[in-house]
Amino acid sequence: MSLGWMAWTWQTAILFGFIGLCLIVVTVLAIRRPETPRRGLLGFPTTRGDRLFVSFLGTAYIYIAFMRFGGEVLWWPLALSVGFWVLTFRFA
Repeated sequence: MSLGWMAWTWQTAILFGFIGLCLIVVTVLAIRRPETPRRGLLGFPTTRGDRLFVSFLGTAYIYIAFMRFGGEVLWWPLALSVGFWVLTFRFA
C-alpha cells in the first residue's frame, strides 16, 4: 500500500503530534481529576473533552474561512484560534 499521495510534511507531523498530545492530556486529567459537566455559553453541559472537540472544530472553521476570504499568511487565524481555545475552555 502506497502512502505517497498524502502530504506528510514536518508541519503535518507537528499538527498530529499536537492533537495526540491534547488527547493524552485530556485523558490523564479525566483519570486524575474527574470532572462533572458544567453548563456554559453553549447552553448544554460540557466536559473537557467536549470543549476540546469544539475547539478543534472551531479552529478548522477559522482556518477554512480565512483561507477562503483572507490571505496567505496564516498567523492571523492562529491568533484567532488560540483566542477561541481560551474562550471555549473558560466560558463554554
